Amino acid sequence: MRDATIARNYAEALLALARKADDVEGWGTLIHALADAVTSDEKLRRFLEAPHISAAQKKAVLGAAFADNMPRMMLRFLQKVVDNRRQLLFNAIAIEYSNLLDIEQGRIHARVTVARDASDAERAAIVAQLSRAFGKIVVPHLTTNPAIIGGVVVRVGDTVMDGSVRKRLSALRQRILTTSG
Repeated sequence: MRDATIARNYAEALLALARKADDVEGWGTLIHALADAVTSDEKLRRFLEAPHISAAQKKAVLGAAFADNMPRMMLRFLQKVVDNRRQLLFNAIAIEYSNLLDIEQGRIHARVTVARDASDAERAAIVAQLSRAFGKIVVPHLTTNPAIIGGVVVRVGDTVMDGSVRKRLSALRQRILTTSG
């Protein structure tokens, strides 16, 4: 079984527990915080990876570290992941959890490229237009690229909508060359 599939299965179980606790957003924040800690803290990552440290020891450390900082059911979930020797999937589980939550709540993520930094009003207008176009709540991830000259380029999954001035100028140039040649 591929790691992504395994991580998705764990994420589905975690989401079910979070729904039961009526705190899907809070649990998402916690699993992402743990995943970030494992990714950024080399000592923690090495500890979790170490084959000579027993699952019981790893579970005890997780229990001591998180007993006061997270719901008991979530801690037990994390310890079960360690029992099953899948602790290296915490980051993948966090990603899959977010993906499942996005689907459940009708959200999509869009990479939006603009020519210059967007003001809050421009950002809100972009989000409103994209939300209308896709019929879902759009979470924008804005980047700036002066090379597009103006307009926006939006990427959602495999779909690219290029409304840049650069693209329009290129299309105009092509039309001029085709009609005059």
